[in-house]
Amino acid sequence: MKPAGLKRLVGYLQEHHHVSQRRACRVIPISRKAVHYAPQRPRRDAELVARLKALGVQYPRYGYLMLHSRLRAEGLVINRKRTYRLYTELGMQVRTKRRKKLVRPRVPMVVPTRPNERWSMDFAHDQLADGRRIRILNIVDEYSRVCVGQLVDLSISGVRVARHLDQLSELRGLPKTLVMDNAPEMTSKAMFFRSQKTRVKVHFIQPGKPTQNAFVESFNGRFRGGCLNQQWFRYLADARQIIDDWREHYNT
Repeated sequence: MKPAGLKRLVGYLQEHHHVSQRRACRVIPISRKAVHYAPQRPRRDAELVARLKALGVQYPRYGYLMLHSRLRAEGLVINRKRTYRLYTELGMQVRTKRRKKLVRPRVPMVVPTRPNERWSMDFAHDQLADGRRIRILNIVDEYSRVCVGQLVDLSISGVRVARHLDQLSELRGLPKTLVMDNAPEMTSKAMFFRSQKTRVKVHFIQPGKPTQNAFVESFNGRFRGGCLNQQWFRYLADARQIIDDWREHYNT
């Protein structure tokens, strides 16, 4: 019998057989706490659901924990279990591809101990609405995992890379080491002379070994999933603005 029916039975025994509530509960049996329990008012989730949907559209690659942190910062929710319940009810789970597991010998990677100790650089690629290809130079601080800079253009030469690094050094200081692959822009004369001038050590990874530049490779994956795959760039200035906004959001 359902709790509601048991409560009515307790009331019947009290009214027709003139017994106390305690004794009626023992006869049935049922807990007296269950008799006195009053159902709570349903939670008002309409505002929370609306905001959760809006954040899901804005950040489609975020899981419920990232969305919960945004909702909590806005003061809409405290308990993450409530966010997860609504998240699953709305069917907002992020689908992930299963990757084939590769068995490789593990080589421990030296982790820097302070900011500006080592920066990693690598290129990402996309295209504009008119089909023109664009290149994005991503630069990541391996200690803080902050994206210290992104250079977006149709083509990027070694001179442009060196000039961009000089601009970043005026704002953030010089790193001790730069980690990069063997792309022509990285091995150019401009980068060599800049290294000699600034005394910044340049470390080139082995060809065909992107795992040796794992920090920026990981960032490239997040950048592509959270920005490039979600946006449609109309022209170059539009791409630069959208990428700048995404970088500020990522860093903060």
